[in-house]
Amino acid sequence: MSTSSDRPPKVILVGNPNVGKSVLFNALTGAYTTVSNYPGTSVEVSRGYCEISGLRYEVLDTPGMYSLMPITEEERVAREILLTEKPHVVLHVLDGRNLDRMLPMTLQLIETGLPVVLVVNILDEAERLGMVIDIPLLEEKLGIPVIGAATARKRGIDEIRAAIAGPSSGEKAVFAYATDLERDIARVASTLEGSYPLDRRALALLLLQKDEEVGELVRQTEKEGYSAVETAVNEVIFERRADLHLRISLERKRVCRGVLEGVIYQPQGGEPTFSERLSGWTMNPWTGFPILLLILYFGLYQFVGGFGAGTIVDFLEGSLFEGYINPWFIALADRFIPWYWLHELIVGEYGVFTLGVRYAVALVLPIVGTFFLVFSVIEDTGYFPRLAMLVDRLFKKLGLSGRAVIPLVLGFGCDTMATMVTRTLETVRERILATILLALAIPCSAQLGVILGLLAGVPGTLVVWSICIALVFVVIGFLAARLVPGERPMFYMELPPLRMPQLRNVLVKTLTRMQAYFLEIFPLFVIASVILWAGKMTGVLNGLVSTLNPVMRLLGLPDEASAAFIFGFFRRDFGAAGLYDLQTAGLLDAVQLTVAGVTLTLFVPCVAQFLMMKKERGWRTSLGIFVFVSLLAFTVGWGLNRFLLLTGLLA
Repeated sequence: MSTSSDRPPKVILVGNPNVGKSVLFNALTGAYTTVSNYPGTSVEVSRGYCEISGLRYEVLDTPGMYSLMPITEEERVAREILLTEKPHVVLHVLDGRNLDRMLPMTLQLIETGLPVVLVVNILDEAERLGMVIDIPLLEEKLGIPVIGAATARKRGIDEIRAAIAGPSSGEKAVFAYATDLERDIARVASTLEGSYPLDRRALALLLLQKDEEVGELVRQTEKEGYSAVETAVNEVIFERRADLHLRISLERKRVCRGVLEGVIYQPQGGEPTFSERLSGWTMNPWTGFPILLLILYFGLYQFVGGFGAGTIVDFLEGSLFEGYINPWFIALADRFIPWYWLHELIVGEYGVFTLGVRYAVALVLPIVGTFFLVFSVIEDTGYFPRLAMLVDRLFKKLGLSGRAVIPLVLGFGCDTMATMVTRTLETVRERILATILLALAIPCSAQLGVILGLLAGVPGTLVVWSICIALVFVVIGFLAARLVPGERPMFYMELPPLRMPQLRNVLVKTLTRMQAYFLEIFPLFVIASVILWAGKMTGVLNGLVSTLNPVMRLLGLPDEASAAFIFGFFRRDFGAAGLYDLQTAGLLDAVQLTVAGVTLTLFVPCVAQFLMMKKERGWRTSLGIFVFVSLLAFTVGWGLNRFLLLTGLLA
């Protein structure tokens, strides 16, 4: 919280998920944004700046919220921002097609006394459905500026910028609830004597709804006077003997219905549009899963795996770094760094530049960049909420909600990034379950590409590998859902319209995510290269390879496979590339190749993913997952080897 007067005034964007807040945020700020965790939480908040009429404003994009009474961590953070950031303007963005459902939050915001501007967004889609919204009449009834917009198409942006520069100072409307409820609100509000960021009427409503965080805020502010507040609240609750939270919600909806009278006209009936039919197909299991397979094949396998991990990486890593940049740096080090240890640290086999920088820039960034591009395109179409609806019933068996499909799909691009995205899941238990499955059975695009290329050349091996990985994913997910304690997630998700992605939105989101990802992951690669360098200089690395030889023999693999597993920890595709070398050297038959492929896929996550796990889940949970995944991978590999030898399946 800043109280400095020289800081730019703040514009805070709030609203339900999938109503276009981020699109508006990007339209106001461009790509010049920072994304960081809100202090004390794992929820991301985007901050950027815009200039209007020569004055600079700070713009904050808050996580989605449904009301001022928070349920999820995201909603708590969004409300905390409203309470502490002292906004110049609060832009409440809502979906024009669902005005009646989202307007109660507008009423709550107006009741707080904050300077609210209502943005009725996605107006183009509403108009396509035949809806007519009388914006001037709505503005008159609410007593705040109301702007009709379709921000994805830049409609209404100028009006929003004008409203930020000069918000209305007119008299705000007061919404009257039932007489007895108004009497109760006034009774509680009259006991509040301290100074608050919200209007006392709004505080009284939240207190009557048993909002614990607001109760604590009032207790700290009122000090000795808090007992009077507490007494008034308890007396009202006792006298009413009713669920006041429900009563207030119903009253607010009644007020909203009155506000919307004469504001909305919507014709009934009519044939469903192609977009509506396609939306239904994506959520129907009979058509939804084939559509999902097509997206995974063309979006992930062909574009990210083939183009990103193949063509672009080959050019950057194979031609640019190996051909020009690395030789130039090595020659420079040969000339100016006479000390062996320092030479190795900078440009040696595991040097900070020759390994850390090269991997981050030439290997990971192209893969992640192409993945973010595909992800942004799919996200802009509105497909992800429908995918979550499609798999929700299946994921419930694994202790997850449909929302978890997003980090798990992301894992096929990069598990490190996907582990970071698990922070968007609702409960701690769900985040742990998703992290386990990501560490165990979701290969990243780089590893997946090498393994698929390796196994596809030997008949039968790819089928056995696919069945094994799928079985482990389902069985471990099913067991973990029953053994890991914690709160089970509730699933609710807004369904935005299916639409054609906007090129500018896609590019801005892709570049913003690439920037945030690279800044977060780059230090991890430098750390990994230093660890490898230290292992080589001290002989620990060779010792680890020797230690793993007996395990390889139990799996029926040659000793040479040990190095592939050790290197697989530092980078997943390193291990797969090591298998490739063994296969081309004729050291692996079909059974050994399959066993090695399955074990390496299930084996411990790479060091970057492990460090991200530690950051998100802490040391204790991360080490537990590390040990569990390692033991399970070798156990499955051993069992598969015995099964294949006994049945002669790939002989």
